[in-house]
Amino acid sequence: MSGVRIGIDFDNTIICYDKVFADVARQRALLPEGWAGLKTDVRDYLRSRPGGELAWQGLQGFVYGKGIGGAEIYPGVREFLAACRQAGASVCIVSHKTQFGHQDPDRVDLRDAARGWLRSAGLIDAPDAAISLGDVYFEATLAAKVERLASLDLDIFIDDLVDVFEQPHFPKTTRAILFTRSQPPHPEHCEPIATWADIRREVFAA
Repeated sequence: MSGVRIGIDFDNTIICYDKVFADVARQRALLPEGWAGLKTDVRDYLRSRPGGELAWQGLQGFVYGKGIGGAEIYPGVREFLAACRQAGASVCIVSHKTQFGHQDPDRVDLRDAARGWLRSAGLIDAPDAAISLGDVYFEATLAAKVERLASLDLDIFIDDLVDVFEQPHFPKTTRAILFTRSQPPHPEHCEPIATWADIRREVFAA
């Protein structure tokens, strides 16, 4: 595996927002008493309510910025990155992330917030980190994200969004791993894998 180039998405692939979205939505009285669900459930519930789209955008602006410290790392990410180090694989992050969030009066730089979270999680700027700060890329559009990962000549890219792999200029030579728990059908060229432990076993299988 030495010399293999692996790219990973950031939002909802490395970092999990499920708990923090629900917590902040409850604090803002946007959810009914006793409500429970994942980030996507929060989004769908809010969008079904009057004014819900603006409420959702405001929630996103806060969680991805000032509130990002409440987000968690997905189980198995650290072990996957340790396996990358051991195998001599190079790793980068390529993320579709605007600089500022919608409906965020504080205008927090979301990219700086993400770098801060990566740093606090020990994933960059640490002696044993598999990723260097210079290998973290944030792009303003989905198209620019795919252009970036194509320019990096990656062997593998891991993302939770099917849309990324369905872009016409997604490189056909890059192995597409879809981090998802959803049921098929999935695009034929994607490998849907539900956990990071399974991704590690699949990528580093003997």
